[in-house]
Amino acid sequence: MASASTARRFKVGIDVGGTFTDFFVREAARAPVIHKVLSTPADPSTGVLAGLRELAGALEKPLDLATFLADTEVIVHGTTVTTNATLTRRGAKTGLITTAGVRDALEMRRGIREERYNNRYTNVAPVVPRYLRVGVKGRLDRHGQTVEPLKLDDVREAIALFKKEDVRAVAICFMNAFANPAHEAEAAALVRKELPGAFLTTSTDLLPAIRFYDRVSTTALNAYVGPILDHYLAQLQKRLREAGFAGALLIMQSNGGVMTPEVARKSPALTLLSGPAGGPIAGLAAAKPHGKECCIVVDMGGTSFEAALVEKTPVVIKEGEIDRLRCALPMLGIHTIGAGGGSIGWIDQGGLLRMGPHSAGATPGPACYGQGGELPTTTDANLVLGYLSPDFFSGGRIKLAAKAAREAIAAKIAKPLGMSVEQAAAGMYRVACTNMAQGVRAVTIERGSDPREFPLVVAGGAGPLHSCVICNDLDIALQIVPRESSVLCASGMLMGDLRHDFVRTFVDRLPDPRWGKLNALIAEMIGSGDRTLGSENIAPGKRRHAVTLDCRYLKQYHEVSFAVPLAAIEKRDAKAILRLFHDEHNRLFGYALEQEGTPVEIVNVRVQSIGVTDKHEALGQKFAGADAAAARKGGRSAYVFENEKFATIPVFDGHRLQHGNRIAGPALVETVTTTAFISASYDAVIDKFGSLLMYRKGREDLVRNALEPAS
Repeated sequence: MASASTARRFKVGIDVGGTFTDFFVREAARAPVIHKVLSTPADPSTGVLAGLRELAGALEKPLDLATFLADTEVIVHGTTVTTNATLTRRGAKTGLITTAGVRDALEMRRGIREERYNNRYTNVAPVVPRYLRVGVKGRLDRHGQTVEPLKLDDVREAIALFKKEDVRAVAICFMNAFANPAHEAEAAALVRKELPGAFLTTSTDLLPAIRFYDRVSTTALNAYVGPILDHYLAQLQKRLREAGFAGALLIMQSNGGVMTPEVARKSPALTLLSGPAGGPIAGLAAAKPHGKECCIVVDMGGTSFEAALVEKTPVVIKEGEIDRLRCALPMLGIHTIGAGGGSIGWIDQGGLLRMGPHSAGATPGPACYGQGGELPTTTDANLVLGYLSPDFFSGGRIKLAAKAAREAIAAKIAKPLGMSVEQAAAGMYRVACTNMAQGVRAVTIERGSDPREFPLVVAGGAGPLHSCVICNDLDIALQIVPRESSVLCASGMLMGDLRHDFVRTFVDRLPDPRWGKLNALIAEMIGSGDRTLGSENIAPGKRRHAVTLDCRYLKQYHEVSFAVPLAAIEKRDAKAILRLFHDEHNRLFGYALEQEGTPVEIVNVRVQSIGVTDKHEALGQKFAGADAAAARKGGRSAYVFENEKFATIPVFDGHRLQHGNRIAGPALVETVTTTAFISASYDAVIDKFGSLLMYRKGREDLVRNALEPAS
């Protein structure tokens, strides 16, 4: 144990992915430390502890695990436990208690077929099977008034069924409960008494908002993943404590904030996008030194590819889906597809080459890992194309088998398509990049933004190998590859504040709503936020509260969410609020109905309570000039896609590149945790924070502040 006088204070971000677990360590006045280990899907906490042990020994002044953890003040952890449990349908056996007559709403959803012209397209299977969805008598009207008392005998019958079926989690969601939680509270009290060991979720605790399907789906999801996350966090906390950690453990939320394990264990659905949520925060931090308040952030790991749009702050959506299951909790607008280094190449029935969404994962992994994998993956193609060094993957810790990669591609892709292994590998690479470019379009063009107007911040161990093709497809002129690119999500976790979202349904019309009731609802939610932040030891001076309204033109189905200054509500300034709504509606859809005098209706009121956390400032480098010769390692034959042929191109050591060093494409930049491919269409320069800026040839104006010493 380090003494008080010699103790070092560390902050650690951990992102557990499907293939790799990423670590990012901050220490005041020192450069950050980056580390990656293979994930352990059977028990992610095993990989976390193993990685922390390796990390402690990899510091500039190595420490043993106990000393390192004793000197660690905070660990921020992003987890895919709930995501994977949902995707693989390995959540807890769950029962649903709901209003009689509507138990099938979970399966019928909104009654809209996602692929309306596909007659064979079936609804996704609910996480709660029909026989465990029990309707009970009792009804509230839309104002929360009792139409029919809750029949507790029906609730008892449901509990008896759940006991018989060994149900581990229970969800309670009644019609119109958002207006009055009394019936749900009665049912919950009985469940706690009769099934004390079950994980219990009521919709009024989790999401007291209008729209029954959204509410019942979110409540069922929360219950379904609850026991899984509860077990994992309990195990992780126990192992960390036994290893000597006495600091604060925080869990990343889907909305880009962090929370305590206690909050996460109560509302596990808040972690469904926990893993990638740190990326947009860190991406914006990398873009700001270059005068950019907006950017597109992409992260390509071993299993998936995430894309997100950041416009001054990460874009937050109030509802989303995970594997076609609705989750109506606020989350970052991250689009995920199955495109990673482990994505498997295959040929469909029409004879077309496809990449993913299935992945080789960490085990057995790509064929070139030499762990028994026999299917060709994106990583195998990158190795054949010369983008990866077989002797320097993961800094040389993992030796790649080029022969195995070639054999897998030959057997599964090249021979069936009648082409060479190199041609097949180039095709695999191109298809993977096209898939990812489409993912970027989903968060930009499909949401009304032009990708050409934003720099692309590139993250993930595999991202910088593919970003030039993606940018060529989308006509993006500037890419930013942060120094911590390979662990960007883990680094962003140390930049997040504590965030808690509250929502109440309040249906009324502007310009003359019930102002007293509106202010009372907001005050109630701010009070809840203050109490939650107080329990997390956030001082009053570091608490912030942001108000958002969900409004729509009368008779519209969808609402528009927009931030409203609290002062405008307190002053009853309906004109200012309406102006904000019309402008946001026009921005999103290209029109507003202000001139027509169409009435505007408030539907929901939201409050986000923020607890500001302390952050380390990034250390800048001195300008070292344009010459990068000192960092050159040699050359390697690699495929240049603009010319569609192989050429010997220079290879640089990314750890030796300094601020101001310039590289002409095509070239490769290798670090221990990632490799960047600068294509023939781009040049690159290193900025003062160690980021690699790749810019379209001739567009030095985009990186002027990195090309010259600071004045």
